[in-house]
Amino acid sequence: MPVTEEQFRHALGRFASGVTIVTTAYKDQLNGLTVSAFCSVSLNPPYILICVDKGSSANPAIQGAKAFAVNILTDAQSHLSNHFARRTDDKFSGVSYRLGQLGMPLLDDTLGYLECTIAQQVDAGDHYIYIGQVEHASVDSSAVPLMYYNGSYRQLTEK
Repeated sequence: MPVTEEQFRHALGRFASGVTIVTTAYKDQLNGLTVSAFCSVSLNPPYILICVDKGSSANPAIQGAKAFAVNILTDAQSHLSNHFARRTDDKFSGVSYRLGQLGMPLLDDTLGYLECTIAQQVDAGDHYIYIGQVEHASVDSSAVPLMYYNGSYRQLTEK
């Protein structure tokens, strides 16, 4: 018998993760959402994965564009995480961005980004898993990541 949803959430909340905004553009519409379910999959080919709730309005855009960008947030961008987590009609209102080489929105001043084409989509319970092949990437090595742990944002500290 599997654990309850509450037990599952409690256990996973103890896993520290970085915070990303996944963005896409399809039919002249921009879309984006906050995603903490992001990780590397393969070095060769360069694959990453993101998990997106099936109820998210971003799914048709991601599927239609067959591409997305993962914007990795800095410790000064929790406001962007909160903004893109809300359900609003125009998530890019007041948000600075530029279009990447694949035409995906890349948020300004992030720690970095990965522009991906969809290599595979997997139906996984109440989420879709998108495996993306990284086509373009950039990182600001001087930036500090935004961390999420046990239901709140945290600072990364060195020992």
